[in-house]
Amino acid sequence: MNLSQRPLRIALIRHGESVANLDKSIYETLPDHSVPLTPHGHEQAAEAGKYLRTLFEGEPVRVYVSPYLRTLQTLDSLGIDDLIGLAREEPRLREQDWANFQDTEDIERQEKLRDSYGHFFYRFTHGESGSDVYDRVSSFLETMHRDFDTPDSPRNVLLVSHGLTMRLFCMRWFHWSVKFFETLRNPANAETRVLLRQPNFRYKLDRPFEQWTEHEPTERERSAWL
Repeated sequence: MNLSQRPLRIALIRHGESVANLDKSIYETLPDHSVPLTPHGHEQAAEAGKYLRTLFEGEPVRVYVSPYLRTLQTLDSLGIDDLIGLAREEPRLREQDWANFQDTEDIERQEKLRDSYGHFFYRFTHGESGSDVYDRVSSFLETMHRDFDTPDSPRNVLLVSHGLTMRLFCMRWFHWSVKFFETLRNPANAETRVLLRQPNFRYKLDRPFEQWTEHEPTERERSAWL
């Protein structure tokens, strides 16, 4: 790869507030991929779009977006359509599969099991483990790096995805340990993290993820952010 073709910025954004963020029982009757944003979620995305427009300095952006309704709506509400040269639906950036129509009580029981077993390795009965999501994110990274080699590769890339997927993308990119990943909180709705290209063509996060349990990251893990 010609390193100078690598994008200057790779921005990750979690979808805005969805109706399921307010009421998880919605999953009992509505498929996860069909859950929409709330009005507040659209407002969050619009506000994030103002920040992204400034970040991208008005230059073209290549977008990869999870095919879930709430991520597609988030992308639309960002209000940066005039900057987007290509927007590609990318199923490998979807939310972790938990079940089909969900039994709320059973999912709550499994969430407690996951907390004791480990978020990376625990597999939901009718869904995926965090490690499964890690594998498909790894496959997506191969595709994205090939796209960097195309002559029209833009200087800005945006991934519109989900909280767990964002954390696992960064875990895979920066080679974080499972132990460190287990301590990380999801970003808030419509919250971003940005990988910024450095003079040596490597990337650093604009800021770290918050941690929900105490764990001192290694020197290599700390070197992933500014």
